[in-house]
Order: sequence, then C-alpha cells, then structure tokens
Amino acid sequence: MTTTVTTWLEPPAQMRLDNNQVHIWCFSLDQPLKRIAQLAELLSRSERERANRFVFDKDRRHFTTARASLRLILSRYVQTTAQQLRFRYSAHGKPELTGGNDGSLQFNLSHSHSMALVAVACDSRVGVDVEWVRPLDDMDAIAKRFFSRVEYEAYSALPTNQRAIGFFNCWTRKEAYIKAIGEGLSCPLASFDVSLSPGQPAKLLGINEDRQAAEAWFMEAMTPVSGYVGAVVIERQTVDISYWQGNESLFNLQGIYSADR
Repeated sequence: MTTTVTTWLEPPAQMRLDNNQVHIWCFSLDQPLKRIAQLAELLSRSERERANRFVFDKDRRHFTTARASLRLILSRYVQTTAQQLRFRYSAHGKPELTGGNDGSLQFNLSHSHSMALVAVACDSRVGVDVEWVRPLDDMDAIAKRFFSRVEYEAYSALPTNQRAIGFFNCWTRKEAYIKAIGEGLSCPLASFDVSLSPGQPAKLLGINEDRQAAEAWFMEAMTPVSGYVGAVVIERQTVDISYWQGNESLFNLQGIYSADR
C-alpha cells in the first residue's frame, strides 16, 4: 500500500502562531560532528549531563541534536535565545517553558531512529509521536496486551501485509494522546480508542468509551519521510496545521553551520 509523504515547507523568517494553529517541525538527527558540537553549546548543564550518561555515541549525538533543535525551534516563538530557555517538568516528565518565558506556548518532541518531530501550539495541550516502521517479532503480543478491544479487533482484521503499518498507526496515535495529556504511561493505553486502519483518517474514537469526550481533540496522521509514521493530537476540534522543514533553514538562521562551512 502506498502512502503520501508529508510535504515540508521552508519556514518563514518570522514565525506567527495563532490559537487555532499547530506547527509541526521535522528534522534529521543524523548531523555532522562539527554541527553537533555547536548544538551541544546550546544545552543547559543538566542536559549536557544527561547526554553524557548515554553509553553509545550515536544515542548521545541524537539526544544532543534533538534537545538543541527543540531549543532553536522554541526560540523562534519567544523573545529569547535558545540558550536562555528554561524548562520545568511535570510529575510525569512533560516539559514546559518557565523562567519568564511564554507559558502559553505548548510543545512536544518525539524522535525515533534518525527522525524527529516537534509540535508547537498556543494555549492548547498538544502531543506528537513518530515511529520508524519495522517488523517486530512480538508485534501481535504487544497489540493484544496494550491495545483496547476496539483497536485489537481492527488490527486483527487487517491483512498480514498491513499489520505493521496498522500497528504503528495505532501506537503513534496513542502515544501522541498520552503525551498531550501529560500522563505518560500512567494512563492505561486500553482506556481510549484510536483509528488505525491504513487509508482511514486518524481519529480519537473514544475516551473510556465516551465518544463525546473524544470530540474535544483533533488528531492528524502523517508520513514524515518514507518508512516512518507520525501523529499529532491537540485539544481543539479544528486546527490549521503547518509543516516546517528543520535542518539547514533552522540551523543556518541561528548561526549553526554544517561541517563544510
């Protein structure tokens, strides 16, 4: 089954974000070493300490790129530099801006394999998730354990060759929702239903079997690049989504250059 890859646009020099909008940024975590060294300078001391705790260099590089890129993106919306941004964390680890920064700005970061997404919204809870689609030996067992009854029935009805995409459709949509509400995995994954069948619109179908509660949320699926699926969830009934390409346009505007510059 073919899917349409999301079209990512060059962001404008001046970012504007209205209440009915959500901005999705996409960027690769595989960056030149010189650039990663520059990005590391944007991190706080606690972020650098966290990066240094990774055992493998690749994980350290990906973490550094993801966190520094998040800072660069958010600095486009607030009147401060990427280095000066300060975060606080909820009981379940969801970050938010603090220290005099714009508290109305809501955001979420997700990364998988070598790809990352950041969602930015204003005055509305938002969550995003991206996953690299690949076969899993225990995929059916995971679905049976964590999917709701409605989801597992839909998943089981799929042809074998569509189950991997159906699985990751469901997983990204569920992850995006629990990240939006800020409860992480303390929220039982089977307590709400999402659509998952390839070709069907992404939708939050019910929360504790309450369809009306689900209607307060907007969900959109995407294919960031070939081989990945993603989803965004925002606490609004209608949303205008913009898709922005990160990397060169993001880094160069901030004076972060590639290795050959």
